[in-house]
Amino acid sequence: MDDAGALRAELADHLLGDGVLHESRWLKAFRAVPRHEFLPHFYRLVPSGDWERVTSGDPGWLELVYADDARVTQFDGDDTVTGGTPTSSSSMPTIMAIMLEALEVHTGQTVLEVGTGTGYNAALLCHALGSDRVTTIDVDPDVSQRARERLHDNGFFPACVNGDGALGHPERAPYDRVLATCSVSTIPPAWLEQTRPGGLVVTTLHRPIGAGLVRITSNGDGTGEGLVLVEDGRFMPLRAHARPPAVAGEGEFERGRTTLPLATVIDPASPFEFFAGTALPGVVAGRDWLAHQDGSWVHHHGSHVDQGGPRRLWDVAEQAVERWRELGEPRRQDFGVRVGPDGQFLTLGDLHWHL
Repeated sequence: MDDAGALRAELADHLLGDGVLHESRWLKAFRAVPRHEFLPHFYRLVPSGDWERVTSGDPGWLELVYADDARVTQFDGDDTVTGGTPTSSSSMPTIMAIMLEALEVHTGQTVLEVGTGTGYNAALLCHALGSDRVTTIDVDPDVSQRARERLHDNGFFPACVNGDGALGHPERAPYDRVLATCSVSTIPPAWLEQTRPGGLVVTTLHRPIGAGLVRITSNGDGTGEGLVLVEDGRFMPLRAHARPPAVAGEGEFERGRTTLPLATVIDPASPFEFFAGTALPGVVAGRDWLAHQDGSWVHHHGSHVDQGGPRRLWDVAEQAVERWRELGEPRRQDFGVRVGPDGQFLTLGDLHWHL
């Protein structure tokens, strides 16, 4: 076994040992598909906060490729820049494995992948199901072309489409499964319309606070119902669903004491964070602040907070904690998702919130 083969086996064993891989089809795919063929270069953050380009000629490149980490490959939709907002990447293998398992796909079924990226995930799908069962789409023509070439060079021949993933790809519909490796603020209707009745859509919600993986069972008519999955997943958004950042404001403010840590509200590891997203829709967070585009903001100083703008966001957060406790401290996996003719909602028993 060569070095790459040994590293692939080590990665697959890591995913198996962590309990994110169960099905033999995916274990075999991770052992067989060469991630390094799809990542001849990428960028990583260095301690200075800058992005460093890593290529196949650099020491340690192969080991970094097979580490269980996401690898950024493009910024700001432009292949010529070396920093900014990441717009294409190879996802963290753990999250890839979780989503592939969540598809609950069976032999002979067809899959539409939204967000081709490097092509590595499409290659895993092709290995498990056969290239003729896989369609993959990406909005960036250069990204799509590179992925197509690398897939073909490694013996995989899915239908590679350049286009707006939010529209799906009706020419090859209906699909048994739709897998979106990008996040969305609401579920694009085309995904459910192009999925057979009883088929599954797996994606992640693009929510500044309270993001999460969801799996929705399609009714075949653009509607469906599903669940928020216990595993967390954060992806760069489908470009049409990206939100401009809010900025924590300055100016007049009120100062008050608090015993609620900011991390309880914004840390994905916090059991309250998903519920917090229902009370603070559209609110974004930084190291010590919250802000909304309506001009409301919070600066959190540990034992006290400063609040400005038209709303008192921290008051909303503290009230939400009390409500969450009254409801029995529900976790993310206690929530459902409903997509109907009346809109799209997160649900918790009889409660619901618009996406």
